[in-house]
Amino acid sequence: MTERPTVRSPLLGPRSGQPAAPAVARPTLDPPTPHTAEPAAVAFPLVAAVARGVALVVVLPVRLLWELIAATGRLLHRHLLAPAGRFLRHWLLSPLAWALHRLVWLPLVWCARNLLWLPLTWASRTLLWLPLVWLARGLAWVARTLIWRPLVWLAYAATRAARTVVWSPLVWLGAALVALGSAVGRSARRLLWGPLVWLARRALRPPLVGLCRVLVWLAEHLVLRPLRWLGAAVTPAGRLVWRGLGVLAGVLRTALIGLFRGIWWVIVGCGRLVVAAVVGAWWTAGWVLRLLHRLLLRPLGRGLRWLWRHTVRPLVRGVRWVWAVTVVPVAHGLRAAWRAIVAPAARWTRRSVLDPARLASREVLSALGLRR
Repeated sequence: MTERPTVRSPLLGPRSGQPAAPAVARPTLDPPTPHTAEPAAVAFPLVAAVARGVALVVVLPVRLLWELIAATGRLLHRHLLAPAGRFLRHWLLSPLAWALHRLVWLPLVWCARNLLWLPLTWASRTLLWLPLVWLARGLAWVARTLIWRPLVWLAYAATRAARTVVWSPLVWLGAALVALGSAVGRSARRLLWGPLVWLARRALRPPLVGLCRVLVWLAEHLVLRPLRWLGAAVTPAGRLVWRGLGVLAGVLRTALIGLFRGIWWVIVGCGRLVVAAVVGAWWTAGWVLRLLHRLLLRPLGRGLRWLWRHTVRPLVRGVRWVWAVTVVPVAHGLRAAWRAIVAPAARWTRRSVLDPARLASREVLSALGLRR
């Protein structure tokens, strides 16, 4: 352990490319050393030679064996594994892929397109879409012809009747009352108000007062009393007129109530007709769909199921049988060959060659001091 640093010093010469002879002549050039260090200095070349011999004897055969194993692996890959792979690819996998593409995929695509997609498209377009379009058009025509147009005509007739019977007479009566009031006002203004103002302005107060008294007396005896008598005599006639107006209002109310009831009856009848048409269309559509399911979809499903059972399933079973007969035995054979040839050779190479070579190289490096 104490001479270990001195043992490393001679090994620095060969690493730098210098010969080992100066290491032998070095004791003659150095000053005299104690007698205890001379055996270690003399043992340096002997230890280096022994280490080099051991490295030459152990490492060189291992390296040659490794090169032999690498050459054997290259030869096996070139002359066994690569030809086997090309053979499997060209004569097994490619024909199998071609057969699967031509015999399975293309027939399945053709069957799916010609037996499923095109018939379903035609059936849905011809048996579902077009009847629904015709039904919608018929319902739209019925609603437009039997509901909307009668309602429009009824509203137009009611509007015209109300304008002719109610609004026009009211407008005419209002205009007549306004004209009468205007004429009466103008007449009263011209015939009474003007002369009265003139008399009030031109005449004297006592004659005017006397005249007013005379007029009051005359009005009381000649106007009020006759008016009272006339009112007492006209009251039965007024009552008769009021009763006539009440009867006219009752008739008008009865007519309006009858008109509203008729409109409501028409609206209710049209609503019931629409509901009956919608319900009938719904039941008709359900009946058509049930008939379509019974006559088309169910036989088509049964035909597809029979076709699946008698075409696709046997084809899948045949492909599975071909796979089990061709690919599976070849794969098992390759796995057995690998287990019988390659795996034992690899284990023997690892245990008998690589592990001893690794241990020997580790010992040589440890002996040379290159590895601790």
